[in-house]
Amino acid sequence: MYVVIMLWVVGRAIQVAARVDKDVKKEFEDLPEDFIFYLGVGPAGPYMVVGKNEKGKVKFMGMNPSGKNISLRLTIKTMEAAIQVFTFQESTCVAFARERFVADGELPQALGIVRVLNRIETLLLPKIVTKLAVKRYPKWSELNPVRKYLTRIAVYLGIVTG
Repeated sequence: MYVVIMLWVVGRAIQVAARVDKDVKKEFEDLPEDFIFYLGVGPAGPYMVVGKNEKGKVKFMGMNPSGKNISLRLTIKTMEAAIQVFTFQESTCVAFARERFVADGELPQALGIVRVLNRIETLLLPKIVTKLAVKRYPKWSELNPVRKYLTRIAVYLGIVTG
């Protein structure tokens, strides 16, 4: 249940961050117009589906990848590995390096989504936890606290309100 909730929160956070955070927006601008990806746990889920709609806006498309034209599949191999990633015992980058993820799609797109996930973790989590979850803590939050907190507030509100 924890992983399901985390996937839902991350999916909604990506949708909001693509509107309010210039780095997340840039990553999605570099992806094809019909791009849809899922992040899930193998072999049978749960999943989170995010992609661009027909207007080019990034949308959280729910928890079911069935019937969607998926461009990139990111699958965490086991529930145990998912728990490690979503409890921030292991960063996304380290999990990729230890082959706990399977990426089915274009490598540049997968790396872009990993950068988005790292950015989302930075926006959602306090610095002390984020440092465990990402390879490098971004300098933007140390240089511009106003940007950091306004973006965080927008993401938190967007998760709740949609």
